[in-house]
This record gives sequence, C-alpha cells and structure tokens, in this order.
Amino acid sequence: MQTTFELQTRGAGLYEFTTLPVRWIKGHGDGLLTLMVQHTSASLLIQENADAEVQSDLLAFFERLVPPTTDPSMSYLRHTYEGPDDMPAHIKAAMMPVSLQIPVSDGKMRLGTWQGIYLFEHRDAAHTRRVAAYFSGS
Repeated sequence: MQTTFELQTRGAGLYEFTTLPVRWIKGHGDGLLTLMVQHTSASLLIQENADAEVQSDLLAFFERLVPPTTDPSMSYLRHTYEGPDDMPAHIKAAMMPVSLQIPVSDGKMRLGTWQGIYLFEHRDAAHTRRVAAYFSGS
C-alpha cells in the first residue's frame, strides 16, 4: 500500500505531520511504515512533540552549525546560484535522515509517548514538500 503526503511549509522549521500517516494506516494490522521525503533540501525526523522549544532549539542549532553561504565561514561553497540557503539546506539534509521506518501494531504506529513525525524544512522560502509512504504488512 502506497501514498504520498503533500506538506506546505512556510520556510525553515519543523512541521509535524504525524496525523497524516496515523489516519492512513488506521485499521491495517501489523507491519512497517516507511516514509521518504522526495526532496534534497529537507529531512524527516522523529522528535518530541510536547514542547515546541525542542523544535526551535533544533532549528537554531542547525542554523548555527550550517549557516547560509553569506556567512564568511561558508565562502568555500560553490553551489550558490539558488540562494544563500540552498547549499546549506543540502548539507543539513545530508546530515539528517531523509527516510524513516516505523513499526505498526494493530494499525497504530509504535511511537513513544512524546514522539511525533516531522518534516524539517531547510530552505527559507515556503515550499510544497512530498513525502512518499509505503506500508508493508497484514
């Protein structure tokens, strides 16, 4: 069973979309859910969904770790024609997962109490992102 989720972003940040796969796999038994973002400047994360400061701290950390190409420390980068956030977005996506696998029991994802599924948008502008989903199971 396969589908694609479309997510609208408003710029760099973490966007929770746990409810989309929850609704999609409901009632489908046991198996494994695989998610993959179909873009090279975004990532997928399983992260805490109880305190929004976790998401803002993660965003701040990765912005500090990989600043835009206008930062003097990034002057060695050559891929700059798509904007100062583009190559840093590719670097961040190379550092973080672009796919996730989540066990499913009795049609429910086996996430922990405070876990949610997030798209981590690394670009500054709004984008429409696609996440391919595949459920293998009974």
